[in-house]
Amino acid sequence: MPKGWQLIVHAILDSTNAEAKRLAIAGAGVKAGVVVIQAEVQTSGRGRGVRTWYSHSGNLHFSVLLQPNVPITQFALAGFVTSVAVVEGIAETIPALRHRLACKWPNDVLCGMRKLCGILGEWSGDERWVAVGIGINVAWAPEAAIIRYPATSLAAEGVIDAPLEIILSAVCHRLAGWLARWQAEGFAPVRRAWLALAVGVGRKITVHLHQSDFSGVFAGLDHDGALLVERAEGSRQRVLAGDVFFHDYGIATGAGIE
Repeated sequence: MPKGWQLIVHAILDSTNAEAKRLAIAGAGVKAGVVVIQAEVQTSGRGRGVRTWYSHSGNLHFSVLLQPNVPITQFALAGFVTSVAVVEGIAETIPALRHRLACKWPNDVLCGMRKLCGILGEWSGDERWVAVGIGINVAWAPEAAIIRYPATSLAAEGVIDAPLEIILSAVCHRLAGWLARWQAEGFAPVRRAWLALAVGVGRKITVHLHQSDFSGVFAGLDHDGALLVERAEGSRQRVLAGDVFFHDYGIATGAGIE
């Protein structure tokens, strides 16, 4: 682990993010600095909203409990910081996958255009903590019939017996570096790094909102993490929450940066 970080490992938990929040509320995270909570199995893992995150043994499930020294209004940006760290950490550990990894708005990491990792950020402005849950499909990925878009795993990509502890360490060290840079320099360098790794920029997308859809071109990422979409009539629309469908690739992502 990076200097000053503490790792707590459980065989089974309801959710690593739920445990991170319990530690934060109890004050344990504040005393310990950055805490990483890992579980071999989660019984109630989840994605955004009410979506289930399938947490089988052999995959890597962990949460990072942070106290970022940034304005509370920027806490939602921790997901972009984490996405960059995950891509870099996996690429460092498994160089053969480097050119197949990509970030996908707002909180996914893809490998070969299939979902490899999901990221969920939750926070309390009052207590000033952020819990970032990270699930990496290492040995197993859910079937397309039970999820919204295709997923993959490191095993499916030909990486057999991927070392969980080495991937965890690499991601956490990369995350420590990006957290320090975010706190020192703001979101701009993170935004540049994320866009350099992002899939679909400049391509046509359809955005599924709560009660409507619209199409346009993925124009970039705004200063606050909003998706920027160029409409056909020339206007530019900001999207903070929604499901995004990339026409060229036939897969969706979402639901928002909250």
